Amino acid sequence: MARPLPFDPIEEAGRQWDAQHWDEGQAMQAATSIMRAQQIVLSRVDEALRPWSLSFARYEVLVLLHFSKQGVLPLGKMGDRLMLHQASITNLVDRLEQQGLVKRVPHPTDRRTTLAELTPEGRSTVVDATKAVVAAQIGVTELTEREAKDLHRILRKLRAGADDFDA
Repeated sequence: MARPLPFDPIEEAGRQWDAQHWDEGQAMQAATSIMRAQQIVLSRVDEALRPWSLSFARYEVLVLLHFSKQGVLPLGKMGDRLMLHQASITNLVDRLEQQGLVKRVPHPTDRRTTLAELTPEGRSTVVDATKAVVAAQIGVTELTEREAKDLHRILRKLRAGADDFDA
């Protein structure tokens, strides 16, 4: 598909939606814009992470472990914090383990729990990859700092309304 398009397809969809006399045209445009923006941001961040063969999801795991006190967290807790199903966390940790960035270790007091631990290579990778993500302005290059803050506030309201977290 050629880029850029000579018109905004979401605006056109809204016009067509309204011509059908369907309700919630503005909500449809907002939802479609969120989904398209997510594709754009994810593509930009994935491009910044490509030198480390990381997807955004795997990068998030590394960042979460980096933010923990010891660089170690239970897989279950990681799933909760990243809002991912346990099978997804297992898959992400598998991939990071294959890359040598994370290793699984047994929990010292709970045999039922497996921990993911950031390796020294994982620590340096997350620092270097974060520099690249920041240089890419985390995929929202067109937004001013104020606009990014406003967008976060608006989307936080949507997430809170969906019980994404305790508001």
